[in-house]
Amino acid sequence: MEFQIEYWHWVVFGMLLILAELVVPSFTIFWFGLGALLMALLVWLLPELTLNLQLVLWAIGSGLFALAWFRLLRPMMRDRTKAGISREAVLGETGQVIEAPQAERRGRVRFTTPVLGDDEWEFICEQPVEVGDRVVITEISGNTLIVRKR
Repeated sequence: MEFQIEYWHWVVFGMLLILAELVVPSFTIFWFGLGALLMALLVWLLPELTLNLQLVLWAIGSGLFALAWFRLLRPMMRDRTKAGISREAVLGETGQVIEAPQAERRGRVRFTTPVLGDDEWEFICEQPVEVGDRVVITEISGNTLIVRKR
């Protein structure tokens, strides 16, 4: 009696690999599990595939999934918030005044990409600024930005 790998073997193997990603959070095992699920589909459509060809196709498919992740998808998902980055990284960022400072309150500035986790900040500026003016971060003082007019 010869052992024949069925499509559901690949489904189970793929699911086990995907579940293993929960234990080993490297986000690489996932792609091998996805390759196994792809092989399940191929074996279901073409049941006459030999085991050797199945293994080669699984390796190629898994490699292509991993390559697509690391080369194409992952770079597009970069975190641009600059949260958790040192203050030197945000010095020089430019924003737009949305509330001009008054005698009793500070002004508010908005940034196109979040700075230190937020896109709006209170600010202090030595020069007079009005709504719509562009300002540049020169220093951080607690929860307030010190800016200069651009």
